[in-house]
Amino acid sequence: MKKLLNAVVRRAALLALASTLALPALAQSGKDLRIGYQKGASLLVLQKAQGSIEKKLAPLGVGVKWVEFPAGPQLLEGLNVGSVDVGFTGEAPPIFAQAAGARFYYIGNEPAAPRAEAIVVPKDSAIRSVAELKGRKVALNKGSNVHYLLVKLLEKHGLKVSDITPVYLPPADARAAFESKAVDAWAIWDPYTAAAEKQIGARVLADATGVASNHQFYLAERGYADRNPQVIRALFADSVEKGEWLKAHPRQAAEQIAPLQGLPVDVVEVSLRRSEFGVKPLTPAVTAQQQRIADTFTELRLIPKPISVREAAWQEPQ
Repeated sequence: MKKLLNAVVRRAALLALASTLALPALAQSGKDLRIGYQKGASLLVLQKAQGSIEKKLAPLGVGVKWVEFPAGPQLLEGLNVGSVDVGFTGEAPPIFAQAAGARFYYIGNEPAAPRAEAIVVPKDSAIRSVAELKGRKVALNKGSNVHYLLVKLLEKHGLKVSDITPVYLPPADARAAFESKAVDAWAIWDPYTAAAEKQIGARVLADATGVASNHQFYLAERGYADRNPQVIRALFADSVEKGEWLKAHPRQAAEQIAPLQGLPVDVVEVSLRRSEFGVKPLTPAVTAQQQRIADTFTELRLIPKPISVREAAWQEPQ
């Protein structure tokens, strides 16, 4: 009995210690908006460069902490485990995350930008059509927006994913494999596409025009959005303002974004001109498009169960 009592006391002490250690993290989460971003997310990178979100949130007593991720799937994992409060990513990562049980909301989206993602091949490649990818190695970031693009482009040309050899790599590793010709093609998004075109002469085999919308989505961890709707509204307002400024001043925006992306200004400007800006709340049409992607992944058994995208759409408190 004494041993049992001692064990209970020790367990209670450990739980109390764990709670105490967790307090700074909870306080930090309440004080700062932790934004998950990718270097390729040009609008967020511009906002980071200008400090505009910090200025917008200052009257609310909220600071900003920026957390960089290599791609969307990793960002969604960060959102799921609570290391970030909001994030920005393409179409496919939220679907994989929702199917895995992640708790987040879609809080907005940018307009469709089908020219901002593509499959590229080396400049001296003999491959001239998507149909010729049969039996070839194609690099892509698994679970990213180009995952859906690759599926649909192959389907359009009478192929299945099983007809190629997918090589799952994050952008930096995929670029290295592409340059060394360890892969035959690369499914990738801007600004990486523009960089490959400008720097090593990569040739666009096909972009998403007529195949995929390529929406970009703003996401928020559910608990954070429910507790802090005023922060979400302020972030949304700043994104609208800066999106309008970027559209009107692409060269100036590229000059500010380029140092943070580590790319030449002309590369960044090309990628900006192929993108679309003007964040809006999710509409039924965009939700339906996202649902079609989810249903495709279900049919291909890329996700373990069907999901309802509509259930993850944020309903702003009145």
